[in-house]
Parts: sequence; structure tokens; C-alpha cells
Amino acid sequence: MARKIFIWIIFYLATIVAASSAALWEIQSYYFALEQPFFAPPAWLFGPVWTILYIFIATIAYRIVMAPQSHLKPVLIALWTLQFALNTIWTPSFFGAQNLGIALIYISALDIVLLGTMYLLWSRDRISFWLAAPYMAWIGFATALNAGFFILNG
Repeated sequence: MARKIFIWIIFYLATIVAASSAALWEIQSYYFALEQPFFAPPAWLFGPVWTILYIFIATIAYRIVMAPQSHLKPVLIALWTLQFALNTIWTPSFFGAQNLGIALIYISALDIVLLGTMYLLWSRDRISFWLAAPYMAWIGFATALNAGFFILNG
């Protein structure tokens, strides 16, 4: 049991490291300087939402890695890793490089990879599928938000 908890903690720490890249840039001043789409949520909402989503993302990774071996397991591991990389690179693209177009490309790719992951999870692990559903909803919303910022400020 301790080994399983340790493995989950490793995945959660990975999400924290990925999220911590946001601390490298002056996010709030840049974000509030942009012309906001009418549907932009209040800034305070991002922290709580991402905290919950990162718990879900770590749990999905844990469940994939701990699942019995199958022909889909390596594919799911690769897809999870790819979505995690795309998720991680979005912050430096949007806030660091302040390149709304490149960020939109990355988040659009994340949408596709996450949808593919969910498609495979549906037949393999319904719990992980349902953990990915709010993540997909938020990423879909974030894609629309990124597009709104790009249209208004691009």
C-alpha cells in the first residue's frame, strides 16, 4: 500500500512541478493587460480549478501505470505523457513568450490528445474516463478563452 501511495505522490508532484512554471512570469499583470473576452472567468477561479484538475490528472496517470498489462497500456502511457507535456508547455507559451497564437496551437493539440485518451479510457478504465471529463471540459473552455484572447489581442 505504501508503494502505491508513493507512486501516486510522484505523479502529483510532477503536476506541481509543471504548474510551478507559472511562477516564472508576471502572470497577473500580463493577463489583466490583455483585452478580456466577455466570458473570461475571475482570476481567483484558476487556482482552485487547477488544483482539483491536477489531482485528477495524477490519479489518471497512477491508474494507467498500475493497470494490468494490455496492448493499450503503452499507448495510454504515451498519450498521458503527451497531454501532460502539452499542458505544461502552454503556460510558458502564453505567459512567458506571450505568444497567443502558439499557445492556441498547443492547447488545440491538447484537446485532440485528451479526446483520444478519453476514447481509449472509455473501454479500459471508466473511472479514469470520468476523472478526465472535467479536465476536458476545462481545457475546452480554456481553448475558447485562448482563442478569444488571440482574436482580441493577436
